[in-house]
Amino acid sequence: MAVATVRNGVNVDQLVQTIDAIKGDASVAGFTFKANTRWKEGSTSTAEVSSFTHAGQEQTRSKSHILTGSEPEVLLGSDSGPNAVELVLAALGFCYSVGFVYNAAALGYELEELSYEVEGDFDLRNFVGIDAGPRPGFTEIRVRGHARAKNASQEDLDKLCQYVQDTSPVKDILINPVSVKTTLEVTS
Repeated sequence: MAVATVRNGVNVDQLVQTIDAIKGDASVAGFTFKANTRWKEGSTSTAEVSSFTHAGQEQTRSKSHILTGSEPEVLLGSDSGPNAVELVLAALGFCYSVGFVYNAAALGYELEELSYEVEGDFDLRNFVGIDAGPRPGFTEIRVRGHARAKNASQEDLDKLCQYVQDTSPVKDILINPVSVKTTLEVTS
């Protein structure tokens, strides 16, 4: 039995097999991810992430993940979890991390450290109904990464960092328009 090549906690053999499968059948690349949120009280809601669709087939995660979102006290919340925009910043950091780690593994780089500091500027005026403010979302997001690898140069890691930015699904969602279709069912 062959021993799997694992680098940075990633099974490189499975990663290559997955990429080859997508090259052979583009439908394998199709996913629909889901999150179900439920309001609890005040600014607090929970979101459950437990399933997704892959290549047209419903898939159940090995365990359900529950996230709690709330506002900080200065915004009248209970501070029982990060707020929605903080989760967006975390999502960008998570996405960059996965992209960096997987691609470093495929390139043979052995990472010793990887972290991201992600911050964004936000103005509440539009959100609270004062039209004088800028758009209701982030006006700028800044990311500062820190990486160290046993066998990769600064130039290697800079190239990888740029590649990760260019291929990040979350960065793409943030910088390009995405259609958002919302419906509301009023229950009695």
